[in-house]
Amino acid sequence: MDSAKTIQIEGRVDDPLRFGIHGVKSDIIESHPLESAYLSAKVRQEDIKKKILANTYGGAFPMKMELDRQILSKFQRPPGVIPSSFLGLESFTGTLDGIGFEDYLNDPRDSESYRPIDMHHGMEVRLGLSKGPPCPSFM
Repeated sequence: MDSAKTIQIEGRVDDPLRFGIHGVKSDIIESHPLESAYLSAKVRQEDIKKKILANTYGGAFPMKMELDRQILSKFQRPPGVIPSSFLGLESFTGTLDGIGFEDYLNDPRDSESYRPIDMHHGMEVRLGLSKGPPCPSFM
């Protein structure tokens, strides 16, 4: 969630048969102003929380919390039918208690053009044995 693994693709990136048709609109238009304001407020709030914890418990406590957050954000299920829920990370950050719009709106698995993930290819990409995205999830 917080740190997504990026996949370096060698060769042609604009292969429409493998990666889908590339839209130029997403490269030109920035995100919605409210989305950028929401993300910057979230970052500011986390920084303030880290400063309060450092002043209260010492400088090592926020570093330990960040290390725990990094460990919990990397724990995932193998690619397949059941997606990773990041339950440990959600309970650690406190987002488990709240229900946001991302919990019930625009779930890609509810789309009619969704294709199931090929678990074997997804694991090959995760382990670095194959190139490309784990799966073209939309037709």
